[in-house]
Amino acid sequence: MAKCAANYGPLTPITFLERTAALYPERTSIIYGDLQWTWAQTFDRCRRLASKISQLVDVGQTVSVLSPNSPAVYELNFGVPMAGAVLNSINSRLDARTIAVLLAHSETKLLFVDSQYMQVVQEALTMWLGGSTGWKPHIVVIEDRVDAGKISFKTFLPGWGVLVEYEEVIQSGDPGFAIRWPEDDWDTIALNYTSGTTSRPKGVLYHHRGAYLCPLVTVQWWNMPSAAVYLWTLPMFHCNGWGFTWGIAAISGTNVILRSVEPKPIFDAISRHKVTHLCGAPVVLNLIANSGQTIPHKVSVITGGAPPPPSVLSSMEEKGFDVTHSYGLTETYGPALVCTWKPEFEKFSIKERAKIKARQGVAHVGLQGVDVLDLRMVPVARDGKQIGEIMVRGSTVMKGYFRDEEATRQAFEGGWFHTGDLGVIHPDNYIEVKDRSKDIIISGGENISSIEIESILFKHPSIMEAAVVARPDPQWGESPCAFVTLRESSVGNITSEEIISYCRKNLPRYYVPKTIVFCELPKTSTGKVQKFKLREQAKALGHQSSKL
Repeated sequence: MAKCAANYGPLTPITFLERTAALYPERTSIIYGDLQWTWAQTFDRCRRLASKISQLVDVGQTVSVLSPNSPAVYELNFGVPMAGAVLNSINSRLDARTIAVLLAHSETKLLFVDSQYMQVVQEALTMWLGGSTGWKPHIVVIEDRVDAGKISFKTFLPGWGVLVEYEEVIQSGDPGFAIRWPEDDWDTIALNYTSGTTSRPKGVLYHHRGAYLCPLVTVQWWNMPSAAVYLWTLPMFHCNGWGFTWGIAAISGTNVILRSVEPKPIFDAISRHKVTHLCGAPVVLNLIANSGQTIPHKVSVITGGAPPPPSVLSSMEEKGFDVTHSYGLTETYGPALVCTWKPEFEKFSIKERAKIKARQGVAHVGLQGVDVLDLRMVPVARDGKQIGEIMVRGSTVMKGYFRDEEATRQAFEGGWFHTGDLGVIHPDNYIEVKDRSKDIIISGGENISSIEIESILFKHPSIMEAAVVARPDPQWGESPCAFVTLRESSVGNITSEEIISYCRKNLPRYYVPKTIVFCELPKTSTGKVQKFKLREQAKALGHQSSKL
């Protein structure tokens, strides 16, 4: 049997928007402050946008955007692939030097920039083009309609060939533009750079197939109804919003977009717009849990990144949030494993449920395989004790790293994607992350999980946040060093000796941190602690006495 147009077509999330616009044209697609659009309007705007992009870049070329969450960023997630181009959403907290590196590495031909970031982009472009032959990217400036008062785009980068303001692009676009559908669902739809937990970001290539499958399986295991109201507390630049930029269109839901993540706007939006779902890294949950505010109805939450402390999960549940922990990486389009909830878990106490929810769970149905393998690539025992590296494979794993064949080869060695995370498998087949392979502390030949120490530290009533890394030790090789952020009321009222004493009562002796450093933790914009910076600080402290 031969494939033909009647029985085979490339999978692409563009179809989500086309279908929803036809099925629910008058349903609200986007709420942004006092602005609202319907799905018919969003589809129209994306086609207009695609028509203008197609005039400026060729199929397969990169279009970058630097902006906080906004309707424009949401539309670019459809408008760029509808033009046959590749979307690169840049982390909005990066400095000018790093932005310049990413623009050059991604070979950006067209850049959309929010007016808030005009200064940093000007610095980045100056760095990028300083040694060039004179080629300049096309630039479109997004003047925010809600967060007014920014410098006019017309004063931006004189002589650098500013195209027009974003709304002018939309209004002058062709509403009848013929969408450039992918010829193959292996075609690249997006380029996402790793978020900076290491000092060397890599460009992760997504194909249309993964961008279609991952949102569908995510909304499926999260049981999202078609009337879901999704609050954007997650950056859209992070894995295309974990795929929810496309997923909300798939279920014909409503996007409530927040430009910045702060407690009051979050709780106001939940009440005003009857928000049903939101996502966020543990840092966002921590912000909500410590806000002192309540919600009028239950809200479902997905959190990712490092395992959230059970204390934070308990606090969220007490406030009325139903939290599900998911595990994934940029290389897996966001969510890959999910802590699937079973009815029998309901009989446990809140604290016991929180401990279960802190596990990373099982693979979603979009993956063809997941396992924890030892150094011989042999599966570890399913006893919740033997540690190995978590590995996955399937259609929701990246194509590879852009312009980095060696890193791609290493990542896919043995027919698996190597996550770099260490974990165990429990008898019920649920996976639990124990540490990043580079974060595990080896003291006197014993492996110490920094995550287990952090979980204990989070339970201390004076501690807001904590991160643990290895510090050189003359006797044991390495010993735990804890970086701690105190609650405001506890600053100056607690000593490192008191925290160490607390750890002695709750941890094995060799797990107890020998050093406590009080500070603000360095993080990526997605809330991940940048442990490579903490390791540098710990190393700078030098060797310490091995006495405890």
